[in-house]
Amino acid sequence: MIRYTITHVTTYDYTEPVSLCQNVAHLSARDSERQQVERPLLSINPEPAVIEERVDYFGNPVHYFTIQEPHRELTVRAEHVISVSVEPPPDPATTPAWELIRDQLNWNRSPAWIDAYQFVVDSRYVAADGRYARYAAESFTPNRPVLEAALELMARVHKEFVYDPRATTLATPVAEVFEKRRGVCQDFAHLLLACLRSLGLAARYVSGYLSTLPPPGKSRLIGADASHAWVSVFCGDIGWVDLDPTNDQIPAERHVLLAWGRDYDDVSPLKGVILGGGQHVVKVSVDVCPDQPELGVVG
Repeated sequence: MIRYTITHVTTYDYTEPVSLCQNVAHLSARDSERQQVERPLLSINPEPAVIEERVDYFGNPVHYFTIQEPHRELTVRAEHVISVSVEPPPDPATTPAWELIRDQLNWNRSPAWIDAYQFVVDSRYVAADGRYARYAAESFTPNRPVLEAALELMARVHKEFVYDPRATTLATPVAEVFEKRRGVCQDFAHLLLACLRSLGLAARYVSGYLSTLPPPGKSRLIGADASHAWVSVFCGDIGWVDLDPTNDQIPAERHVLLAWGRDYDDVSPLKGVILGGGQHVVKVSVDVCPDQPELGVVG
């Protein structure tokens, strides 16, 4: 297992005082089959008048908090120690044909299949469309194993779409990303979701962190890492398999899971409503520090 210490700091600076804010934070990592959360800690300044920790509909830990004192700056700091294990993915060629998975999602009433079906339907940022189905069909040929086809589709997205942080915002629709062929990890995750769901397959959005390497000869910079996003596709009784279209790989020891949902809206790190504040600037710093500092992914 690889052990990481992760620090995620978000700061809001306001031009006018905020008299009241209510927030939802998906900043506490969840346990899973391949990772264990050892020490979660969430600190907030100013101190909230009310704070509650719950588990959301998808099983993610979530915090709800309210700040009732006037403030011009809000800082939310999440710290956790997480151990990640590596499990080999299934042999893509031995996974069921994708049409069998698609058809069975409509009638199988076992708990795992019922749970998976909610990730077939449209969500706020991801809607099925014929153009995405046609794009995916090049990889999802008749009777092809589902994971084999999904891996090829992921590779095509990685090859044909350019990583460009200036090309999109959080509000950029999938259709625009598809047309311009540019975006960031969130956009590529939404696009892959749209393609898979347009074929009738179940796929969920995964938020987390990615341990990165500094350029050769340079020291690792504190706070240089960032939040990351990828996709998980349902492969029937085999279960869920993660796919990272930004890096064209199946996530392993360098990917740390935070939460999953239907799309970004279900698991955004921090969102809420405020009274006052005027204009604001948001600063985010993420540091993913492995016990073995040589681990990482470039990009």
